[in-house]
Amino acid sequence: MIEKKQYDSDFCGSLPINFINSIQDYGYVFVLEREQLSIIQVSENVSDVLNSSFQQLIGMPFEAIVTTSDFARLKTIFSEKNATRIPLTLSLKHNDQSFYSLIHVYPQHLIIEMEAVDELKGRKFTEVFQEVKNLSGEIEQADSVIEVCNITVKELRKLSGFDGVLMYTFDENWNGRVVAEDKDDRLEHYLGQTFPASDVPKQARELYLKNPYRLIPNRNYKPSRLYPVINQLSNSFTDLSSCNLRGVPGVHLEYMGNMGINASMSIRVIKNGQLWALISCHNIEPKYLDYEICAVFEWLSIVISNRISLILNQEEYNFSIELQSKRTALTDSIYAGEDITEGLISATGPNILSLFNADGAAVVINGRVETLGSVPEKDDLENLLLWLEGKNVNKVFSTSNLPGLYGDAEAYTHCGSGILVIPIDSERGDYVICFRPEVVETIDWGGNPNEAINFEPDGKSYHPRNSFKLWKERLLMHSEPWNLKELEVADSLRNFLFEFRTRQLYS
Repeated sequence: MIEKKQYDSDFCGSLPINFINSIQDYGYVFVLEREQLSIIQVSENVSDVLNSSFQQLIGMPFEAIVTTSDFARLKTIFSEKNATRIPLTLSLKHNDQSFYSLIHVYPQHLIIEMEAVDELKGRKFTEVFQEVKNLSGEIEQADSVIEVCNITVKELRKLSGFDGVLMYTFDENWNGRVVAEDKDDRLEHYLGQTFPASDVPKQARELYLKNPYRLIPNRNYKPSRLYPVINQLSNSFTDLSSCNLRGVPGVHLEYMGNMGINASMSIRVIKNGQLWALISCHNIEPKYLDYEICAVFEWLSIVISNRISLILNQEEYNFSIELQSKRTALTDSIYAGEDITEGLISATGPNILSLFNADGAAVVINGRVETLGSVPEKDDLENLLLWLEGKNVNKVFSTSNLPGLYGDAEAYTHCGSGILVIPIDSERGDYVICFRPEVVETIDWGGNPNEAINFEPDGKSYHPRNSFKLWKERLLMHSEPWNLKELEVADSLRNFLFEFRTRQLYS
């Protein structure tokens, strides 16, 4: 294979899963208009806990449903500025039954999610406090990202009771690689395997920025629709993006079945405001966690995210400082010798190879080509320069798959699968080119990524892949990718070289 395929399916990424218009059956939903707090939509299963049919509830004040004291508390909290996601315990007026509730505040309406409080179900925070405290302490003391990941999956499995917990990080193409797992041997092991981006498509990833976790206690749940279908305020389906109870698309339920699990929970890991990884919990049998324990997981998501972000940001900072130090040494050398070429490809002092972790480099000034390290043959290098001039490269340019862009480069993948081009003055044909060799990579996929989505003959119905067995792919003609910090330093070096060269020409 020459180039990396994109598995972030446009089809999967365009499905409106936030407008699914149904919820899972472990809770209930009320949609209220914001001014009078009267009911404009309900999930049809609310009839199971109320004396009224769901149709009769439309237009009724929510005050008629919950106790007077709880309604007063709701109004007080709701009136606070910047309130968007409010946890609360509410009790029904007719039987005093209590519910964990989560109120989502929108400009025109409220969405209230309710889960029955059952003292006989689940573990309470007071019961798991010491475990949570120990886990948080271990995470805070971990020195590396992989150590955080391993601690997380092991301890979260003990804390939650799931049969298996794994953690996968996203690459630049949103494929997820499993970096840690702890699971029952009845579940298939995926450590080191990669799953295509279409398994967690774009719109699903975006929802994790709104929701810290996603719980599916039973893939065979009975969905409950919202009534009426259309929200009278928006004149459309109600957006359930922020709701934990939001229904699950059939294709994902089928996906869970193909994995041999009946319950799952995914917890986000955020780095600098972006989704960085997911912690995925699996159970062979249905498994429910009440809101109180889910709230603990929500908090742990923050702890894990903060620790990983701190470690990665420190590593990036240290790398950046090292790069800047090498860049300074290189520019000092150029200043001292008053010679760009000699300063960049010096065999004894700091040089361009050490700055950009390259195996070879070519400096082209006034048509004169000087090289250092492993570079293409003279004719190949001249043709590459003509190709660059034809592309009018006047900004820093990089690729880790040159043969995928320029077919002639297949002849020298051993030294030039990746290039970094720093144009000193493209109009004069003055360039600095760094080369990286091919790094043959074997990707262990969790099932054939080319079969991630399978359409039926009608072109509308589709299914996820039914096998997650190891599928190997050999990636050729790629180098190590160029780091963003390296590209920033390359741009800084370009500015220096352009100014230095201009001063030489006109002084």
